[in-house]
Amino acid sequence: MPANLPPEAQDKWALVESARNPREKILRMQEFLSVVPKHKGTMKLCGRIKKKMALLRKEVNERKQKRAGRSGPKLFIEKEGAAQVALLGLTNVGKSCLLSTVTNADINVSPVAYTTIKPAPGVLYFEDMQLQIVEAPALMSGSADGRAWGLQSIGIARNADGMLLMVDLSSDPVSQLKLILSELEKARVLINKPKGRVDIDRKYMGAGLRVILVGKILDGTIREVKSLLRSYRIGDALVKISGEVTLDDVEDSIFESTVYRPAIVIANKLDTKEAKNNLRYLEKFVAGRMPIVPVSCENKQGLEKVGKIIFDTLDLIRIYTKEPGTRQYSKRPFTLQRGKTVEDLAKNIHTDFKRDFAFARVWAKRLKFSPQKVGLGFELDDGDIVEIHIN
Repeated sequence: MPANLPPEAQDKWALVESARNPREKILRMQEFLSVVPKHKGTMKLCGRIKKKMALLRKEVNERKQKRAGRSGPKLFIEKEGAAQVALLGLTNVGKSCLLSTVTNADINVSPVAYTTIKPAPGVLYFEDMQLQIVEAPALMSGSADGRAWGLQSIGIARNADGMLLMVDLSSDPVSQLKLILSELEKARVLINKPKGRVDIDRKYMGAGLRVILVGKILDGTIREVKSLLRSYRIGDALVKISGEVTLDDVEDSIFESTVYRPAIVIANKLDTKEAKNNLRYLEKFVAGRMPIVPVSCENKQGLEKVGKIIFDTLDLIRIYTKEPGTRQYSKRPFTLQRGKTVEDLAKNIHTDFKRDFAFARVWAKRLKFSPQKVGLGFELDDGDIVEIHIN
C-alpha cells in the first residue's frame, strides 16, 4: 500500500486532482511518479498510476479521432435497460456466439482468435425487463497492465453492474478462470464483497471535510482519517466509510477505488466429450463463490437460464407504479436493488417527488393489509405496486 509518501509526492498528487483536462492530468501524473520513492511498497501504486495514464492517453486519442471525423473503439458503452453486464473471457471461448444467441446483437461470430477488438452490446429480454450484455475484447495475461486492449476490457468491467466470466469446458476451465480473476484482481475489480468501503466525494471549496462512519476504522480514528486526507490537500469532501476499513484502505481510495462486481461463470461447450469432467473440476475450484451456468452455445443448451441467473445474482427487484385515482399500473417496472426503499423509487421517478412526498400506498402479497399506507423508509420487494402521493 502507498503508505507514508513524502510531502512532495502528496503535493504533486494534489495537483493531479486539480488538473482540468486529460492532457494536464497525464503531465501531473508523470511529475507525481518522478518524486515517488521507488521501493516494494510503492510498486503497486506506480503500476496503477501508469494504467490510469494509459487510459487517459486513449481518451485523448479518441477525442482527437472524433475531431478528425474518424471513429475508434469506445472505452465505455452507455448503459441501457435494467442493468449492464460485462461479458469477459479469453479468446475463442464462445463470447460472440453467446451474445448473438441470447441478445439482439448482430455481430461477427468467428473461430479466428481475437476477432472482437471493440466492445459489442446486446439486449437480453428477461420477462418484462431488458438486461444489457456487453462483450469485451478478449482478456489475456497482462491485460490489467495495459497489454493489447486490456485496459478497455477492464474499464468495461468496472463500469458494468455485474460480470459474466466465460470459460471453455473443452479445455482447462480452471486455468482460464484463474487468469481472468488474476487480471481483475490486479485491476482492483473484486468478485466478492469487500469487508469495507471508502467513498470520497469531493466538494466545492469551503464545504469542509466531513466523514460519515457506518462501521469501524480498525487501526485509527476519524481524526486520523481527516489528517491523512488533508495531507493530500483534500480539505473539501464528503467521505463515507462503511464496514471495516484500515487507514491504508482510506489512502488507497485516494488513488483508485476498489469496485465490487458480482460475477457468474458461464461454462461453455457443454456438448464436448471433456465437458463433464472439466465441469466437476471447475465446480470444485469455484466452491460456491459464484454461480456456474453450464451451456452450449452451439446447440443452445442451458441458455434459457442466463436471464434469471443475472437477475438473481445482481439482486434486482421490479417495482410497478400507478397514478392515484387509476386502476391500471405501469407494465414497465422500475428496477432497483434489493433493500431499496420508497425514497429510492421516488428519486428515480422525479427529483421533485422526494421533496414533495406526502405518503405512498403499496400493494403486495406479503402485506397483511393491501394496499398499505407507508412512508419514505418503507423497504420494497420484487413485484410491489406503488402509488406515490405528493403535496
